[in-house]
Amino acid sequence: MNTAATAFKSPRGSVWTRERLDQLGTQELINLQANAARLGETELAALCDDRLKERPRRGPASSGAVPRIKGQHKLLPRSKAFGARGVWLQDPRTSWSGVRKADGVVVIALWQAAVRAIDGGCICLLWSPNSKGVRPWSDSAAGRERLDHCKLAMQRGAAEGLLVQGEPLEGRLPEDRARTVLGIDAETVVHLQVEMRGAEYWATWGKKKPANS
Repeated sequence: MNTAATAFKSPRGSVWTRERLDQLGTQELINLQANAARLGETELAALCDDRLKERPRRGPASSGAVPRIKGQHKLLPRSKAFGARGVWLQDPRTSWSGVRKADGVVVIALWQAAVRAIDGGCICLLWSPNSKGVRPWSDSAAGRERLDHCKLAMQRGAAEGLLVQGEPLEGRLPEDRARTVLGIDAETVVHLQVEMRGAEYWATWGKKKPANS
């Protein structure tokens, strides 16, 4: 059964208990979290994130291969996933964001494991200055490109996000280098806004508006 695809047939995401989530495979749990974030089910997304943190990490010698679930959308390499959304990357090897020429929408690849639930919504750090040399990627060509796209997305008021699945490498930004990159489900798109917080740029989405707004 395609768990991620059927997760929201129930009226509320709250039917997903910790015990039920623990019965899912890791890839099923990752896909469920992505769909929860996309549909604004922030409590479920946070619960999935909590359960994923409890899963043991694969060792360095692991190939990182994950069996594909029948009916699951195919995970694509970053450049192909962007192409599926009508975006051609300036540098297919290093670019993590681009602009769709058809409508000018900024599309940004987000490391899925970096997405966090907060204040009833989801947030993800997009760009931060290379303070004291701890984020050299920010000063790279791809990092400067991401910064330009963050500014453009703020001007437009909205952007799209693609969730990159994989396992990070300790001490490195996943945009620079990761232990394992599984790919992107190009059918899962989050509609986000880019906010500036201090000198940092953050993606935010899914926050429910007050009932009287």
